[in-house]
Amino acid sequence: MMKGKRNIFLIGPMGAGKTTIGKQLAQNLHLEFVDSDQEIEARTGAPIDWIFDIEGEDGFRKREKSIISELTQRQGIVLATGGGAVIESENRTFLAGRGIVVYLETSIEQQVERTRRDKRRPLLQSSEDPEATLVQLHTERDKLYREIADIVVATNENSIKSVANKIVSQIGEG
Repeated sequence: MMKGKRNIFLIGPMGAGKTTIGKQLAQNLHLEFVDSDQEIEARTGAPIDWIFDIEGEDGFRKREKSIISELTQRQGIVLATGGGAVIESENRTFLAGRGIVVYLETSIEQQVERTRRDKRRPLLQSSEDPEATLVQLHTERDKLYREIADIVVATNENSIKSVANKIVSQIGEG
């Protein structure tokens, strides 16, 4: 693997497939899969949308920063991060410095399709126009994803296996 790094961190917007692709990738590479949102839920005993309701986005981001700081110090993991993890500059530093960062890029159309029936997306639940929200988030975050990405992979038309295989082959070339 690239430069002796032993972690792969998946970043990208909600609905890009970070968790699904991450599980497949971890299986392919015989690494442990971890999802930062699931880790936050497991430790707080509360779903992400509830944390947003009670603590607001700021409260959630504090928890997320602490989890990402800790998880990125492990070795041999594939980590799926929340879509907004890159907002926090310290998270970008942790991710960029401690593993191979893969930006799973996806179209707004795919995001709308993949998140439409998901009731556990706090930033969409509070929105009158989820598509406009997704466009806004893309505008704010795309440059942050690209800033720290070692590899950018489009997930739109590809199967989970083919995206995972593409990542494996690109890491191998590093």
